[in-house]
Amino acid sequence: MTTSTVVKRAFTEQETAAYIGMSRSFLRQSRMEGQRKNRTMAPPFIKIGRAVRYLKEDLDQWLESHTKRDHLSQKEGTYV
Repeated sequence: MTTSTVVKRAFTEQETAAYIGMSRSFLRQSRMEGQRKNRTMAPPFIKIGRAVRYLKEDLDQWLESHTKRDHLSQKEGTYV
């Protein structure tokens, strides 16, 4: 008997929240309201019928797109 491992490509909201380290309410709110001033942009999502799913490659790209900072007073590209 052969067992195969299925690599998951589409995550539920709960799985996505755990994967990116953000709350489900962040995902839900940003999905409903869209981009708001001074708010972190939510990762892209897809809808299959009524189901909302997040693709792993989109989540990885979203995580990589955020600037890595050494200190909170550090602004993008400049040092205070």
